[in-house]
Amino acid sequence: MMTQIEGLHHVTALARDAQRNNDFFTHILGLRRVKKTVNFDRPDVYHLYYGDKVGTPGGVMTYFPFPGSDPGHAGTGEVAATVFAVPERALPYWRERLTNHGVDNVSNETYFGAERLCFSGPDGDSLALVEQPGDSRDVWTGSDIPADTAIRGFHSVTLHVADGAPMSDLLKFMGYRPAEADGDHHRFALPTHNNAGIVDVRVSPDGRPARQGAGSVHHVAFAVADRAAQGDVRKALVDAGVDVTDVIDRDYFWAIYFRTPGGILFEVATDEPGFARDEDVAHLGEALKLPVQHAHLRDRLEKELPAITD
Repeated sequence: MMTQIEGLHHVTALARDAQRNNDFFTHILGLRRVKKTVNFDRPDVYHLYYGDKVGTPGGVMTYFPFPGSDPGHAGTGEVAATVFAVPERALPYWRERLTNHGVDNVSNETYFGAERLCFSGPDGDSLALVEQPGDSRDVWTGSDIPADTAIRGFHSVTLHVADGAPMSDLLKFMGYRPAEADGDHHRFALPTHNNAGIVDVRVSPDGRPARQGAGSVHHVAFAVADRAAQGDVRKALVDAGVDVTDVIDRDYFWAIYFRTPGGILFEVATDEPGFARDEDVAHLGEALKLPVQHAHLRDRLEKELPAITD
């Protein structure tokens, strides 16, 4: 069993329109755009990162906005929900705010004994807020949202799979422990974590497979402190017979990827070096930053990528 996983690092999803995506996460949810860069494999597509003041691991939501992409279809083999943490007594504020901004499918539900506020993102993204007592993480104060109600980071993700046993075994191997169960829903939690230490698993043996598109989560990343810890995780996975990529430099973290038995793409990302490695903290997310291999494309990309106004 691993001990290096700290909790969630980031969640990366797909979108259709960069401006609409930016407006939703910065103007409505009040997160900071901490990086404006491009997809490593498709430099003609943005990679946008949203989080707190510095993009602290455990609360970074990222998007690849592919213009004109088809909508995703929910099903098994995907991250079915991304859940953010807010302070106690903050849900009424958020229900009013989301409703006033015309956000779709705003509704309250009880999940594992706690109330949470569910809503859809601009491409039908399945999102939710839950109150998390004692969460002292810093928040971005550059929006109009009061600090005592602002999003703290992630609370959890929900994985939707057809067969729960292999996912359960994998999560336990990664250091998660079974915490609660409610019918086909199973909660796993790390004993110590970065405040984003919960993974829920929904099991639907007869569910249809998901089809990725706008609004779908592309992958979920788990945090480790540094490259040494990541190396230990990679060795443990390889020794267990998991097909894991080599370490990839993503500029703001190092990453390894592997496909889970349920079909979901997992990443393990380092906390280092962080989003301030190529920008001053005061100006994070303002300029278009390019990976070194795409630097020669700057003139073309600055003309062809759609403008994003703040």
